[in-house]
Amino acid sequence: MKEDLALDRLAEDFREALREAVFLVRHMDTEFGITSNQLGTLRMVAGDGMRVSDIARNLGVKVPSATEQIIRLEHAGLVRRSPDPEDSRGVRVSLTPDGRRKLTVETQRRESLLSDLLARLGDGDREKLREALPVIAKVTHMGFSTMS
Repeated sequence: MKEDLALDRLAEDFREALREAVFLVRHMDTEFGITSNQLGTLRMVAGDGMRVSDIARNLGVKVPSATEQIIRLEHAGLVRRSPDPEDSRGVRVSLTPDGRRKLTVETQRRESLLSDLLARLGDGDREKLREALPVIAKVTHMGFSTMS
């Protein structure tokens, strides 16, 4: 019973820390003019591109919602849509050269801001964060696997 309470408290603290981290990321969105979701979409399609249905699944939204976002990015000249070579019924989204530049610039801007914040931490706190990152990634992966 005591362990259950400790896990519940850890879950609450973890959820709250993630919520605050999301707020920080959203604050960056207002500073930089491109949202984290848009940046995430650019990152997803950076390689060989990605089908709209896969983008929607990764974003946790329905295809029409993902399509709206993709259309906005397309109008901004950051992505292009084309028929999926493996399935003519599908649409594949890929970066344009402007999209690749935007992804690089915006990623660097956010990393620079976070780097400045992390520089304010002591060495011990930075090491604790470094050690926690694989655990956070593991919990995230398990969460997505459970919800799929």
